[in-house]
Amino acid sequence: MECSKCGKFSCHKGDLDNLPNNCPAESDVLLEKFNEYKSNQGNENLALTAARTESRGYKVWTRLEEIIQFSKSAGYKKLGLAFCIGLNKEANKTTKILENHGFEVASLVCKTGGFPKEDLGLKDDEKVNPGNFEPICNPIGQAELLNEANTDFNIILGLCVGHDSLLIKYLEAPVTTFAVKDRALGHNPIMAIYCDYYMKSRFQ
Repeated sequence: MECSKCGKFSCHKGDLDNLPNNCPAESDVLLEKFNEYKSNQGNENLALTAARTESRGYKVWTRLEEIIQFSKSAGYKKLGLAFCIGLNKEANKTTKILENHGFEVASLVCKTGGFPKEDLGLKDDEKVNPGNFEPICNPIGQAELLNEANTDFNIILGLCVGHDSLLIKYLEAPVTTFAVKDRALGHNPIMAIYCDYYMKSRFQ
């Protein structure tokens, strides 16, 4: 499977008679799994609402507006917000905006529980600031508390790579990402690809 190296994208053009060699579009698994959209009401709601949100807001809505309109169209009432402590101000503003649009918001910071990093086996020299108390990020705890809150839909705001993976693994309701954390690039990680001149020495 090497879709990222494909120059034809026949599937995107509907030209299924001219697929490249060994194209995943020819896999029987795709046809089999495609039926799961219609056989599962939750999957169908997500897929259709996503497609309709895309067409309504294409090149017009910001990511936050897409999340709001998608959630309204899907019939979600209670949203979960799992956020990084480093983006606490952004989380506060996001919560207010979502509440102003009629949603109930359950928000949980990454450091919930306040468990020391040492409890998980990290050494002092492995901390961001050695010699100081640092709580471990607790995405499993975030997920379980959001599950207990019976959220309809969950939003990730700035969780670390890997911590977001654990959150997604343990969440019961669907989840999307509002923003990812990238302190080096102002939380705009795709700039690492766009800024070839600046980033060339790091990625060669």
